[in-house]
Amino acid sequence: MIQRIISSPDIYGQRGPTASINFVTCHDGFSLYDMFAYDQKHNEANGEDNNDGANDNNSWNCGWEGETDDPAINFLRHKQVKNALAILLVSQGVPMILMGDEVGKTQKGNNNTYCQDNDLNWFNWVQKETNADLFNFARRMIHFRRQHPVLRSQLFFQYWDSVGSGLPDISFHGTKAWNCDRSPGSRSFAFLLDGDHAKQGIVKDNTMYVAINMYWEGLHFELPVLPSETKWYLFANTDMPSPGDIYEPGSEVLLSNQSEFLVGSRSIVILIRK
Repeated sequence: MIQRIISSPDIYGQRGPTASINFVTCHDGFSLYDMFAYDQKHNEANGEDNNDGANDNNSWNCGWEGETDDPAINFLRHKQVKNALAILLVSQGVPMILMGDEVGKTQKGNNNTYCQDNDLNWFNWVQKETNADLFNFARRMIHFRRQHPVLRSQLFFQYWDSVGSGLPDISFHGTKAWNCDRSPGSRSFAFLLDGDHAKQGIVKDNTMYVAINMYWEGLHFELPVLPSETKWYLFANTDMPSPGDIYEPGSEVLLSNQSEFLVGSRSIVILIRK
């Protein structure tokens, strides 16, 4: 996951971060919402006895196959969609979003809809309102990325302080600051992007802290200590219901506790230093 977030230097070598086209879903396979609503493909409508389409969907239905009225499952599915969008849009490289994922488009579990000229493929504009929390989250995450050049480096990270800011361009953390658990069973980590290194130090940006907790219980993350004249502000917390899940860029909320943050189960938190 770390390699993908930093734009896959293990794959692209000297080509640089912009060689990495990052996406979770594309025109083939499940939509992003269906990634968290179906364990298995449901391609019966294609007329091939469900034999067409890929079987390795890497999906999880959050406890129920298909649509449900269970509010806990529906909240978790929306949270997982937000998690995917958040990771995509704080990653270096070029993000690609499948049309409709920003409003929770579903193909009803069909992962091979090329032959369907109906609501399995059409854009449902009603979902912009019914899934307004997803649309709002996606819109603000895109705005956030555009506002922060530290998320759009033209060069791979160097892992040291090349501009004399007191911090490396990127550092990795765990539930303890400056101590990232890289063991195979780990389900959580955080990273710190130093804003003084944005565009190799040519421009100044906010320093950013992103905590990713994919464990099934909440975890306390110790926050890196900041100079006394600056504080941590909350931009996004996918564990919160809308509208408290994300704020307009520039309207982030000051944290009352500057030393640690309880990151909920299967949640992502984004902080900036101001």
